[in-house]
Amino acid sequence: MRLSTIIAIAFSFQLMMNLTRPLVTLYGISLGADAIGIGMITAAYALFPLLLAIPIGKVADIIGDRSPVRIGVAGMMAGTALPFIFPDIWALYVSQALVGVSHIFISISLQNLIGNMSNSQNRDHHFGLFSMAVALSGIVGPVAGGMLADYSSYGFAFGMASVAGLVPMAFAMLLPDSAKPAGQAGIEAEKGSALELLRIPLLRKALASSALVLYSRDVFVAYFPLFASDWGMSASTIGWIIGVQGLTMVLVRLFLARLTARFGREPVLWASILVAGVSFMLVPLTTDTLLCGLLSALMGAGLGCGQPLSMTTTYNASPKHRTGEVLGLRMASNRLSQMIAPLFFGLVGAWTGIIAIFYVSGAFLIGGAFLTAGPGREQRAAPMNDSSNS
Repeated sequence: MRLSTIIAIAFSFQLMMNLTRPLVTLYGISLGADAIGIGMITAAYALFPLLLAIPIGKVADIIGDRSPVRIGVAGMMAGTALPFIFPDIWALYVSQALVGVSHIFISISLQNLIGNMSNSQNRDHHFGLFSMAVALSGIVGPVAGGMLADYSSYGFAFGMASVAGLVPMAFAMLLPDSAKPAGQAGIEAEKGSALELLRIPLLRKALASSALVLYSRDVFVAYFPLFASDWGMSASTIGWIIGVQGLTMVLVRLFLARLTARFGREPVLWASILVAGVSFMLVPLTTDTLLCGLLSALMGAGLGCGQPLSMTTTYNASPKHRTGEVLGLRMASNRLSQMIAPLFFGLVGAWTGIIAIFYVSGAFLIGGAFLTAGPGREQRAAPMNDSSNS
């Protein structure tokens, strides 16, 4: 198996999702959804993954990673096709639930494949390449999706995302069957609850940082289009601004190894979350397109550091033969934050206005920087050889 195959799947399946994620809000509004409704649609993406991520991770540890990837790609194709076939609000709910579960199948398995095929010398580098592919899809996807919506319709953009699923499905056919012997699988299935792994302090911190950063990205993608469209910004312009965030997430990972080698992972993680939080709070202070793009870029630089650092730490802290389960635990904690945050911020937006969402979320990020990644709380970790997965 070549690493390039995994990277190709990572880019193409994430492209499917990023073509449509920024459009979910706009499509929902066009179908009559309010701020609370948008929050519920966004939360639907996280609900079932929250419940199923750990079992899916255990399954990947036992049966291998090829079948879960294929199941996930097929699910994403069906999920993105629904709003195209059925232009109704219920289709968005079902679509986001199905895409969320499918994303878990693919992400856990691809991350597990990379971790298992790597060693301590090249794991950071391999996760870095994976992370680059994911971030690049975050640049191309929103821009392409916005252009498709502007020149045709929201439904058409969802339909094209479904067709794009043929690419990762073709690459998934090249993955090897890595199923484990029945005896070994049975032994590993008896190792206890995944929640017992939370006793590992380093793992707890990595999970908290990951959830904090990921929900912030989702809140921005969900509510910035709502804020920007209120003062007349087009779908393609919104896509460009979100795409700029993806670009800086790529660029910062090029320098992440040098930053962690010079300053250590702990200070870099703290500073990155702090920068993202301040940028979040400044977004509602301007309606200028260029300034919004600059703030989006700064936010991307901050969020782009947090996810790779937490990913590497999570895998390295995992017990042997339970890496899929631990990656599932990480996904579950991420989805918990992604489920609660949209509902909470939907209520905030309904009660006090969309602008308040940016202030409150920025304050949470700044507070989280000090709670989960305050400088000097731990000894400096060994420097990374390269950036890692998001």
